[in-house]
Amino acid sequence: MVDTTARDEAIEQGHTHLAMGELDHAEACYRKSTELDDNFFDGWQALAMTLLKLEKVKEAIGCGIKATMLEPNDLLAWTGLSQMYVRDGQIAEAEHAKGNARILSMGGKVTNL
Repeated sequence: MVDTTARDEAIEQGHTHLAMGELDHAEACYRKSTELDDNFFDGWQALAMTLLKLEKVKEAIGCGIKATMLEPNDLLAWTGLSQMYVRDGQIAEAEHAKGNARILSMGGKVTNL
């Protein structure tokens, strides 16, 4: 059973650290939130974007993929994943993610991951 209170506290602490520019501490908190709940979209998305800021691009991509798997119709998740792929030089993958974001921005749905 997921301890949602601990999970939510961990992500809130991560947000506080992120706001203070303490990226390493934010990363640790976001990791904790995903360890407490492997299906926690907000935790995976926050961890992915924090890892990107820390230049841990490959790991960020893995977390970004997990986020899009959990919420395939989240526009920001696909936009972030596209940015991660661009940073890693994976242009075809970036274009695919950007295309999914474009579909969502026009009110469509992503049906095939």
